[in-house]
Amino acid sequence: MAERQDTDGQPSERLLIERLGQRGDGVASGVRGPVYVAGALPGETVLAEVQGERGRLLAVEEPSQDRVEPYCPYYGRCGGCAVQHLAIAPSLEWKRGLLVQALRERGLDAPVEPCLDAHGAGRRRVILHVRRAETGIEAGFMEPRSHRLVAIERCPVTVPALARAPLVARRLGAILLTAKAKPLDAQVTASDAGLDVDLRGHGPASAPVRLALVEAAEALDLARLSLHGDLIVERRGPTLAMGRARITPPPGGFLQATAAGEAALARLVGEGAAPARRVVDLFAGCGPFALRLAEGAAVHAVDGHEAGLGALTRAARATPGLKPVTTETRDLFRRPLLPAELERFDAALFDPPRAGAEAQARELARSGLRRIVGVSCNAASFARDAAILIGAGYALERVTPVDQFRHAAHVELVGVFRR
Repeated sequence: MAERQDTDGQPSERLLIERLGQRGDGVASGVRGPVYVAGALPGETVLAEVQGERGRLLAVEEPSQDRVEPYCPYYGRCGGCAVQHLAIAPSLEWKRGLLVQALRERGLDAPVEPCLDAHGAGRRRVILHVRRAETGIEAGFMEPRSHRLVAIERCPVTVPALARAPLVARRLGAILLTAKAKPLDAQVTASDAGLDVDLRGHGPASAPVRLALVEAAEALDLARLSLHGDLIVERRGPTLAMGRARITPPPGGFLQATAAGEAALARLVGEGAAPARRVVDLFAGCGPFALRLAEGAAVHAVDGHEAGLGALTRAARATPGLKPVTTETRDLFRRPLLPAELERFDAALFDPPRAGAEAQARELARSGLRRIVGVSCNAASFARDAAILIGAGYALERVTPVDQFRHAAHVELVGVFRR
């Protein structure tokens, strides 16, 4: 490491990047501890302006062979992507390593499969921040570690149908963002029938505002428009395929980020649960796994959100040939299914939010189930829950990371437990 002055007269250091951190920053050993340099890759020699543990990349003096040219014009300013300068293969290996490290931190040494690339055609949903600026209404993403908005015209990691999502968000924002209004978020999902938009951050709309939103939805040819899940107008049902079934998710409902990612996760779940005839799907959502599992097994789907389970029920009833699908609205964080309730099933699946399923994992650990499949978007909370099951005698047979968040520091996973 050497120190010199950069062109602005600020001290800079020459650093050797040793690894990628959990957020995608290059990590070097500085004189005062680790230095995190966004945009740098392992093996590179870089020049960076260092302040504390952060380094601002000034130049790459010796580039890595894994470095590629970013294709997004907003990359480096927008905080949506962390490693667009890293080739796909080493990016997948890095994400696998994040999962391995999370398991090791819990003392677990489970077989971790290669990370599957599930980007497919791109992300099918996006949440845009919408703000009123001096130049008008802007929509986009935040800068890294900042609340400053980067206005965009299009996000290139999304499916082509979402190319006009920023335009749609701006047009709708112009109706709701008065001079004193709070900023908005717009969740835009690409469905088979067109764009499905849920606006968040605005209170109940007056009748004139609702009428203006209906007229905007017509002009923008939206399939559906809602405000905090409250339906404004549904011009066409925003349907999606889930296995043989077709479902209309509730307004503002959760979906896996990519269609390819959902399909990959569902395939791994099905393989892990087989040959069970009765499966309980915990944190079932609107049924991306339950509807596919029901092609060969009876499924009991449990979740705290009644609207999602309602959509699942309607889709199951409209799909010929499925095994019985039952649902139960229940807060699994406060009232997890108990061992006596689990004993009628051959296998269990849990797919909780990022916080994980600690309470439910403890009850699963006390059950007599032979097969459990865990799906997670957070390696750390999954590792915690896995340690609970392993401590009760389960073996974590394999874990498969699935990347449906290309260029971001997120990874999905499926783990299969047996006892």
